[in-house]
Amino acid sequence: MLAEEMKKHLTETIIPFWSRLKDEEYGGFYGYMDHDGRLEQKAVKGCILNSRIVWFFSNAYLLLKNENLLKLAEHGYRFMKEHCLDTEEGGIYWSVSYDGKPEDTTKHTYNQAFAIYALSSYYDASGDEEALKLAGKLLNIIEEKCTDEIGYREAFDRSFHEIENDKLSENGVIAEKTMNTLLHVFEAYTEYYRVSGDSTAKRRLEWALDTIAEKIYNPKLRRQEVFFDREMNSIIDLHSYGHDIETAWLVDRGVDILGDPAYERKMHPITEALTAQVYKVAYDNHSLANECEKGVVDENRIWWVQAEAVVGFYNGWQRHHERKEYLQAAENIWEFIRTYVVDYREGTEWFWRVSRDGMPDPEKPIVEPWKCPYHNGRMCMEIIKRSKDI
Repeated sequence: MLAEEMKKHLTETIIPFWSRLKDEEYGGFYGYMDHDGRLEQKAVKGCILNSRIVWFFSNAYLLLKNENLLKLAEHGYRFMKEHCLDTEEGGIYWSVSYDGKPEDTTKHTYNQAFAIYALSSYYDASGDEEALKLAGKLLNIIEEKCTDEIGYREAFDRSFHEIENDKLSENGVIAEKTMNTLLHVFEAYTEYYRVSGDSTAKRRLEWALDTIAEKIYNPKLRRQEVFFDREMNSIIDLHSYGHDIETAWLVDRGVDILGDPAYERKMHPITEALTAQVYKVAYDNHSLANECEKGVVDENRIWWVQAEAVVGFYNGWQRHHERKEYLQAAENIWEFIRTYVVDYREGTEWFWRVSRDGMPDPEKPIVEPWKCPYHNGRMCMEIIKRSKDI
């Protein structure tokens, strides 16, 4: 039942909406739609947005085998290759103008990771060897230019000189390293390793798992720390519920793909604890709160947090069938999404944020550089694929 509803939502809402955002004149996909559904065709195009859209259509094609989806992925791939990638200094820009000129030339490790994620999936869908080679080049850039003896440095100018990490810092702090960037490098390397078998990706996936277990995960609080200084000391009391439930299933997936029993023994207790703690402290009113900073809970319901919670709790139930409350939570959150988060106005998709009681925030747009089909489209595809595995 859940999978049937997800397939219907994927094919009748999410895919049609993002297909309409294809820019036929300048390439890629339009970068901004305000809350009232007004599309700004000359808005900046975020490279993260376009990478995630390429990832989405590639995986939608792999699932549904509709050739139109592969054509949409190819359209996005060409824009990435021709406009988002810096052919002189290497790496991928933060953003480009509506017509594909460099706009923000910041190079961020997080952004390189999502390009690897997209290119790896596009290679899987298309068989285009060039995409896999580009992904490998970006991985080498991360490893050669974005690392120190402790972990991943994050923010750089166009020539890879380190700058302030303001793009991935929030909550009143500037972090030199973040859980979020490490998580998505891990996610990207998982996908690249899955399609390539690359030994460097495998070695760095193992390193990332060790780092999550030993420096990111806080066993006393059963949560991940979020923002760190250069030496990986936590610099703020913050529990990000969405990232923890997302980490739980992404780490489980990475461990499955690595296939190493030692990492299964090391990481599964952590992902189980993350899932259980989020269920205990954040699941309320058939939905998930956003985060807790210094003991104060942000009760807003953020679109991506709800989507990741559905997958995370479903994953928790799949691995522990006795935890039927996780399956119930996944179903309840999906019902909350359908009722309050999906935007049923013509020509729109999901609201960015709603209150605990489901009232949408009119200040938040429908499309922007971070708002894309990566989370909600992936939710649908994960549940469809996982239901086939049962």
